[in-house]
Amino acid sequence: MPGESGKKLFVGPRFRRIRQQLGLSQTQIAEGLGISPSYINLIERNQRPVTAQILLRLAETYDLDLRDLATADEDRFFAELNEIFSDPLFRQIDLPKQELRDLAELCPGVTHALQRLYAAYTEARRGETLVAAQMADRREGSQFDANPIERVRDLIEANRNYFPELETAAENLRDELNVPTEGLFTALAARLREKHSIVCRVMPVDVMRETLRRFDRHRRQLLISELVDSSGRNFQLALQIGFVECGAAIDAIVSRAGALDDTARRLYRITLANYFAAAAMMPYPTFHSAAEALSYDVHVLAQRFNAGFEQVCHRLTTLQRPNARGVPFFLLRVDTAGNVSKRFSSGTFPFSKFGGTCPLWNVHSTFDMPDRLLSQVIELPDGTRYFSIAQTVRRPVAPYPQPQPRFAIGLGCEIRHAAKLVYATGIDLEKTEGTPIGVNCRLCERENCSQRAEPPITRTLILDETTRRVSSFAFSNAREL
Repeated sequence: MPGESGKKLFVGPRFRRIRQQLGLSQTQIAEGLGISPSYINLIERNQRPVTAQILLRLAETYDLDLRDLATADEDRFFAELNEIFSDPLFRQIDLPKQELRDLAELCPGVTHALQRLYAAYTEARRGETLVAAQMADRREGSQFDANPIERVRDLIEANRNYFPELETAAENLRDELNVPTEGLFTALAARLREKHSIVCRVMPVDVMRETLRRFDRHRRQLLISELVDSSGRNFQLALQIGFVECGAAIDAIVSRAGALDDTARRLYRITLANYFAAAAMMPYPTFHSAAEALSYDVHVLAQRFNAGFEQVCHRLTTLQRPNARGVPFFLLRVDTAGNVSKRFSSGTFPFSKFGGTCPLWNVHSTFDMPDRLLSQVIELPDGTRYFSIAQTVRRPVAPYPQPQPRFAIGLGCEIRHAAKLVYATGIDLEKTEGTPIGVNCRLCERENCSQRAEPPITRTLILDETTRRVSSFAFSNAREL
């Protein structure tokens, strides 16, 4: 990113995102760089340039890889814009890709606004009358979020799924408890009882019925179903501690998000408390060191920290601390129908916000081979290559005759990081041919795909009653305008 030492750059939004990802105020980062807070303010508003010397000082002071920070967010924003403007709604607009890239780099706030507007539009188009009514509500002070789940996902991505305040609080908790992993449940239960007068009780399923966890505020009891395994019980205790001890820190993070409706605000608070719970179970310094030493062996990490496969994979996406970064992973959770119920990315993988995933990605194949871990090199249409692993996981067991819930977890990273993973041992990553996948069918323009569920919305469908192709859909090579 930096060029010659005297070159001046206007990178205000990018600079601001770097500061926010570090969890620093303008005053704090100004002190670290040896410049005035007012100058930082002008830089972030693009009213003053930032020299390459300042960027280099930023990299040295906070151990940043400026190349990664300069491209990751812009690539994600560009993918979002490209997905939106591929809709037939815009087919009459000849919008060059470079203009979308310029918009993603210079105006990330506009990208978020367009994404939220498009999400609202798609919900209304699908006949969601309640959403349409909310959009039409012009009362003063009315706030609208078409999809609170997507809104919170955006906030998590904007912070690179890393929250230093919660990491510090979790480390302080573990230091105070000073117990090994096998003693964590007892220590957490004692903490709740002695410091907050909350008693934890593991209850039979016939009492809890369809509930896995319930906090009784009046009786000061945390009730956990017997169906929850040991790692899940530790998590629920840590989650409760997060709510009662880290409320101020969580509220401060939520306030930085700006205007949120009540649903999004509550969901964000729960998500942050979950983050704290995972950090308490797997404290950053210990977990990061173990992950590096074990070459990111998820199963061994799960055993060492008494955590589930999904818990470990999720925790791996949060290792973004300056001076102690892990591999920038992305994570996906899907059910047997292909519905995406969780996605996180500390890298650049372009998840779709308005569709499913590619069936050629072997995260879907894991349902045919339960408990077996699969690895795969995948390649997107633009040539970007990734290495991924996938495995099915089981949620808390359900009483008979209820169906036993199953999900598949996909964990991956850019191919340049794959050599650090034990799962890539013996694989020639440079020569291995990647499985060609797309973001999803509606955006993928690959031809002759036998797994295609629908034609790309950027191409004209061709129907020929005399021919049956490998793919169920044939389409023109020319883009629709």
